[in-house]
Amino acid sequence: MMSAATLARTLSDSYEFDLPAGLIAEAPPEERGAGRADVRLLVADRGSQDIVHRGFEDLPGLLEPGDVVVVNTSATIPAALDAIADDGTVCDLHLSTHLPGDLWTVELRRDGEPYRQSPGRLALPGAAHVHLHAPYVRGRAQPRLWLASVHVNGPVDEYLAEHGRPISYGRTGTRWGIERYQTIFATEPGSAEMPSAGRAFSHEIVTRLVSRGVAVVPVVLHTGVSSPEFDEPPFEEPYLVPASTARAIKAGREGGGRVIAVGTTVVRALQTVADDSGVVHPGSGWTNVVVGPGDRVAAVDGLLTGWHEPRASHLMIVEAVAGRALLARSYRAALEHRYLWHEFGDLHLILRR
Repeated sequence: MMSAATLARTLSDSYEFDLPAGLIAEAPPEERGAGRADVRLLVADRGSQDIVHRGFEDLPGLLEPGDVVVVNTSATIPAALDAIADDGTVCDLHLSTHLPGDLWTVELRRDGEPYRQSPGRLALPGAAHVHLHAPYVRGRAQPRLWLASVHVNGPVDEYLAEHGRPISYGRTGTRWGIERYQTIFATEPGSAEMPSAGRAFSHEIVTRLVSRGVAVVPVVLHTGVSSPEFDEPPFEEPYLVPASTARAIKAGREGGGRVIAVGTTVVRALQTVADDSGVVHPGSGWTNVVVGPGDRVAAVDGLLTGWHEPRASHLMIVEAVAGRALLARSYRAALEHRYLWHEFGDLHLILRR
């Protein structure tokens, strides 16, 4: 796999494009009077390099009996809190990843930008506080992630349910409730931000997939905060690939089926436990796997993903699956046809026929 340093250098030299503000999805489809599956789907064929424009409702007909769809069942937590610095400044505190030893990685932002802060204590709602110990990544002029301890009365999940809200980055004027940031697969709370590639799935679409002979199986990867403007590769994240999922993937492959990852988080989890021949094994723990261009992504044969911002590290995973030429064709077509970006936006399906 590509090293984090190499990936960061590659990001700084590529994936530059203008994303018009009008292409940012301002609201979930449900708020526009539609269903969660009512988004567009650009389908890119790795073999022919063809691009087809469809709707997400067409997904079952695009897959074949024996294919295996792998989804992330991590649930989104209301990880954003108001924090008050010593000088009285109110900023956004984002809980990112819960670490061993009851520590957290956290992010501070104000007006959409990183907020410069020194180690120390910040007040939180409900007579709680967070103590920033040290930058999570040393050597940065302006630390983004901090190693911190969170001091609340009672369990953190109960505290967040009362005082927290979903993380947003000022892309919309409305703050939506946490239910808008959950997929139908969400069962394991732990993600700071929604595994959004799975958001468009409805129970009806899952039923149609299963009726067609397509297996739908779970993994868990709890994703931390993302800040693509910093060209950062993903940090260590906890994952679980159940034995039943590994068996289903093996059976699907042996029967000629394809493995379709729903989101870059699923690619990361499966690549963590795949051997050199692409066989997926069960496993759990913390992954520091970084997937990038030139890597052989043998664990998956296709990827369903959203549209990512310029220079986002997610694009490196997408290129590893699609190849540079097809990735460029897809993004040009998405911009030309005015697909919508971000967690409430449209989707991109890369397939091997």
